[in-house]
Amino acid sequence: MGDGRGIAGGTGGAAGGVSNRPVWMQQYDLMGKIGEGTYGLVFLAKTKKQKSCIAIKKFKQSKDGDGVSPTAIREIMLLRELSHDNVVKLVNVHINHADMSLYLAFDYAEHDLYEIIRHHREKLNHSINQYTVKSLLWQLLNGLNYLHSNWVIHRDLKPSNILVMGDGDEQGVVKIGDFGLARIYQAPLKPLSDNGVVVTIWYRAPELLLRGKHYTSAVDIWAVGCIFAELLTLKPLFQGVEVKGTSNPFQFDQLDKIFKVLGHPTPDKWPTLVHLPHWQNDQQHIQGLKYDNPCLHNYVHLPPKSPAYDLLSKMLEYDPRKRLTAAQALEHEYFRIDPLPGRNALVTTQPGEKIINYPARPVDTSTDFEGTTSIHPQPEMLFLGVLQHHQLCLPEQVHVQFLWLGCRGCHKQTCQLSILLLKLVLEDLIQELCLFNVVLQHKHINSS
Repeated sequence: MGDGRGIAGGTGGAAGGVSNRPVWMQQYDLMGKIGEGTYGLVFLAKTKKQKSCIAIKKFKQSKDGDGVSPTAIREIMLLRELSHDNVVKLVNVHINHADMSLYLAFDYAEHDLYEIIRHHREKLNHSINQYTVKSLLWQLLNGLNYLHSNWVIHRDLKPSNILVMGDGDEQGVVKIGDFGLARIYQAPLKPLSDNGVVVTIWYRAPELLLRGKHYTSAVDIWAVGCIFAELLTLKPLFQGVEVKGTSNPFQFDQLDKIFKVLGHPTPDKWPTLVHLPHWQNDQQHIQGLKYDNPCLHNYVHLPPKSPAYDLLSKMLEYDPRKRLTAAQALEHEYFRIDPLPGRNALVTTQPGEKIINYPARPVDTSTDFEGTTSIHPQPEMLFLGVLQHHQLCLPEQVHVQFLWLGCRGCHKQTCQLSILLLKLVLEDLIQELCLFNVVLQHKHINSS
């Protein structure tokens, strides 16, 4: 998770000398830095053979000294298995042996929703046309439906993580990006809340804000509802001030912003509300708060009986069990009336409607692949492939992989990264084996 503005960029000159780079770096012409966040840096590059644009994401080293963070490893494991038009494509993985730095190469996306919304708000000063809003939302839900069908929760959906392809065959196609917080949720043996705080606060579902220990893919739908509202109004719907300093502080201001728009939640409409820790403790006396005339349609400027308002309100249901699923949202009436959504969200079928050419993002040509560190030529390590899959209690489309890491140019069969990866894979495998054992025991008891 981070505030780097997606995977986008423009043009620029290469930085740094090619001869001093590891072999894998020499297959790219570096254009410059295009993003930065808590995870690390994002660079724009071109492949020397195909001359195609690639976004290269460099991860910061792990704080615990393992070289590569478990977050980065899990992102790799998921993205190597996922394949969908509306999910970002992982092209390659590179590791520098010198400092154990990890680089992920993705298909390059020129835009993201954060920049598109900002361009309309600050430069054009007018709303996004209906066709574009509907096409962006439909494709986002289409990609999310694929993830949820494969038991993957993204857990960090926000405008800057929703990429949009620029020129080329995939112009205007949405790609869900940044899987650093994504997890498989089919049957976790420990609460997902053990992973700590997830989802950027303005897009965080109320069950997360109230510290629910167990949550579902419905947290992603809430985030999409917030993004939908932002596409309509060009500003965040629930723009609270985040409290920091502890692992999971009570976010009163964010809840207050939600309650002012949607009204106060009640156990009648949300029965499991009474079991959420922050609601039970009520240290900030939120149970007794009163809000006058909360009206979502006033904030998003939609008629209460319009299909768009109906879809939005059903994605922003307090009770996660009543919230629409991605599959249900795709079947909503909103997507069956004109203008119909299309594959290219950046054009329009409406006569007389001006097609907007969104600007490419600036490229910082002063930063090289290493950021500020000079790396001498060292044997680089590459993923050599998949040796074995296991399919215990996982859907067919997603499997946990055993990946073997070797060092080109030396005889090492193991390394820090392969050991860390093995630990993570075994951790997931052990959980699945334990679950499988429980199922077998349950069947044995029933049969006897």
